[in-house]
Amino acid sequence: MKITVFLAVSVLVLAMLTGCGSKAMIEYPVGKKVEHADDYFGRKVADPYRWLEEMDSPDTKAWVEAQVKVTDKYLGGISFRNDIKKRFTEIWNYEKYTVPHKEGNYYVYKKNDGLQEHSPVYIQEGLDGEPRVLLDPNTFSEDGSVSLTGYDFSQDYKYVAYGISRGGSDWREYFVQEVASGKKLEDYIQWIKFSGLSWHKDGFFYSRYDKPEAGKELKASNLFQKLYYHKLGTPQSADVLVYQDTRNPRIGFNGQVSDSGRYLVIVAWEGAANENLLFVKDLQKDSPVAPVVDKKLGRFWFVGQQGDRIVVQTDYKAPTFRVVSIDPAKPAEENWIEIVPESANAMEVASLVGGRLIARYLKDASSVVTVYDEAGKKLYDVELPGIGSVEGFIGKQDHQEVFYQYSSLNYPPTVFRYDMKEKKSDIFKKPEVPFSVDEYVTERVFYQSKDGTKIPMFLAHKKGIELDGHHPALLYAYGGFNSSMTPSFRVSIMPLLENGGVYAMACLRGGGEYGETWHRAGMLEKKQNVFDDFIAAAEYLIKMNYTSPKRLAVYGGSNGGLLIGAVINQRPELFRVAIPAVGVMDMLRYHKFTIGWAWAGEYGSSDNKEQFEYLIKYSPLHNIGGSLDYPATLVTTADHDDRVFPAHSFKYIATLQETYKGANPVLVRIETKVGHGAGTSTSRSIEYNTDLYSFIFANMGITPVYK
Repeated sequence: MKITVFLAVSVLVLAMLTGCGSKAMIEYPVGKKVEHADDYFGRKVADPYRWLEEMDSPDTKAWVEAQVKVTDKYLGGISFRNDIKKRFTEIWNYEKYTVPHKEGNYYVYKKNDGLQEHSPVYIQEGLDGEPRVLLDPNTFSEDGSVSLTGYDFSQDYKYVAYGISRGGSDWREYFVQEVASGKKLEDYIQWIKFSGLSWHKDGFFYSRYDKPEAGKELKASNLFQKLYYHKLGTPQSADVLVYQDTRNPRIGFNGQVSDSGRYLVIVAWEGAANENLLFVKDLQKDSPVAPVVDKKLGRFWFVGQQGDRIVVQTDYKAPTFRVVSIDPAKPAEENWIEIVPESANAMEVASLVGGRLIARYLKDASSVVTVYDEAGKKLYDVELPGIGSVEGFIGKQDHQEVFYQYSSLNYPPTVFRYDMKEKKSDIFKKPEVPFSVDEYVTERVFYQSKDGTKIPMFLAHKKGIELDGHHPALLYAYGGFNSSMTPSFRVSIMPLLENGGVYAMACLRGGGEYGETWHRAGMLEKKQNVFDDFIAAAEYLIKMNYTSPKRLAVYGGSNGGLLIGAVINQRPELFRVAIPAVGVMDMLRYHKFTIGWAWAGEYGSSDNKEQFEYLIKYSPLHNIGGSLDYPATLVTTADHDDRVFPAHSFKYIATLQETYKGANPVLVRIETKVGHGAGTSTSRSIEYNTDLYSFIFANMGITPVYK
C-alpha cells in the first residue's frame, strides 16, 4: 500500500445546510487515502479507505473521534432537539409487557415500568399470583451496556439458564440461577453465538465457536460451530461435544429438546441460505445423532412431537410452507405424512399446544391465526382486532391456554390469554399509552413496482388528513432474508404522526410476506427488484400527494441500510433525507468479516465472477457519484456491531464526504458500547431516535410542535 494523502482533520467540503431558518458550515474530517486496489477477474477496484477496517488502529480511532465531534456539533445545533427528546421521554414512559409463557406453575414474562433501561423478567404462580422479579438486566452493569439475550427453564423448573451480551455484541455468555432463591450458580459458559439453549435433565445443549484470537473478537470470521452439552456444576472445559462437522466450517447447529424430553432435534444451518439439514438424537436410548433430512431440500423447523414422530414446518415443495410429520427411524420422504398443506397465505410459525396445531399466517402481510386439530383438520380462525401483527400462540403440548400479543401501527401491543377449550380471548395486559392513538389510522395500500408486481404498503397518519403533498413522510423497508414487514406498533413514529406526518412501511420482495417465491424474487441476481420496489413506493407516496420529494425521508437498517445506500445512488432526487443504519455498504468484502460469509446465499459473493458482476452494479460504496445531488444523509453504526462490521459505514461515509459536492449534510453517527441494535437500553434508544428525527425535521425545514 502507498499512502498518498494524510490529513488528520482537514476541510474536505464546506457544506451549507438550510434548516429552521439558519445556515451552518460543516468541516468534514478527512483521513489518509491509500493507493490500494483489488483485482476481481481482471477488473481493478480501488479501496482507498481500506485502513478503516482496522478498528483499533490510531488512525481509525482519530478519524472516528473527529467524525463524532462533527456530528455532535451539528446535531447539538438543532434548536428543537431537546424538545424532541423531551417528547420521546414522555411517550416512551408507559408499561410494556411481552407475551407470557407458562413454566410448570409459573407464568413468566418481561415488563418494563416505562423508562427502565432494560425489561426485567417477572415470574408469578397462577394467573392471580404476586409477580416477582426473576432476572433484572438493569443490575448487570452500571451504564446499561449489558443486556439479557434469552433464558430457558430446566425441565423440573428449579433452574433458569440465561444469556447476556456486553455492549450489544453477538457474543453471548451463559449463567445459571435457582428459580426459587435467585441464587446464582458457579456455571459460566462463553464464546456462544447464534445459538439456542435447551435443557435436558441436569444440563443443557448449546452451540459455540472456538475462542477467537485476542483483539479480533468483533472482526474475525465465525467458523466451525459445535454443539455441546453442559452439565450443571462442571466447568465449560468438561462439556461434552455432541455434534460437529469437521469438513464444512460454515455449518452451524441449533439443538432443541422435545417437550417429552425424548428427542434432541438438531437444525444444521449454513449461513442465511434457504436450506437446512435436520438430525435427531433419541435421548431416551442415548442413540447416535442420525440424519432425518440430509440433503439441502428447503427449510425444516421443528414444531413438536407426535408419538414416535416429529412434526416439522417446511417450505420443501411448498413455497408458503406446510406441516409434515416424520418418523426419525424411517425418515425417507415417502414415509412423511402431510398434516397441514400449503395454502395461499404464507405460514410464519406453527405450534402444537393443547391437542391443537396453531398456525400463524400472513395474508397480504397482516396476521391470520388458524387452529387445526392434530391431524390437520381446520377448525376455525382466531378473531383478531383488525389489520395488524401477532406474536405468540407458542406453548407446550399439554397446555390448555396460550398467550399472544396483537398490535398495529395505531394499536399499542396488547397481550391476550387464549383459552383453548372455550376458544376465547381475554385481555391479560393492556398498556395505557400517554398519547391518543384514536387520532390515527392504519391503512394498507397496494402499488405497482417497475415490472408491474403488486406490492403491499402500510401507512399510518392522522385521520382525515388532506392529501396536499406537504406532509413530512418517513418510508421504511427491509427487503431481504425472508424477513416480513408487518404493521406492528412503533412508539418511535409518534413524533412524526403528531406533526401531521405519514409513516409508510413497504413490503418489498426479498421478504417473506408471500413465502419463498417472494423471497427469491429479491435475492442474488434479482436484488435490483428490491430497489425498484422501494423506489416505486416513494413514487406512489408522491403521486398520491401524501408527500413530496422535499418532505420525504427514507430509513432502513442492516440489509435495509444497504437498501437505502443503493436507492439514493440510483434515484437521489426522490428523497430529502436518508438514514442508512448499520448497513451492508461494501458488497465486495462483506463476507470477510464475522458472520458476513453467511449472507452469500442471499447476496452472492465477489469470489464468484458472475455474482461479482451484479454486486458491483449496486454496491452502495462503489456507486457513489460525484455529480449526484444526494439527500441529507445520516449514516448510523456502532462500535460493538459484530454483525455488520462498522467499517462498512466508515468507508461509505468517508467516500461520500470526499465525493459529494452538494450542500446537504452527509454525516455519520457512531454509538459506543452498542451493537447491531438488539439489547439497546431505553435511554440510548431515546437518544438515537431524538437524533434521527431532529436530523429529519431540520433538513425538511420543519420545526416540530408538541402539545
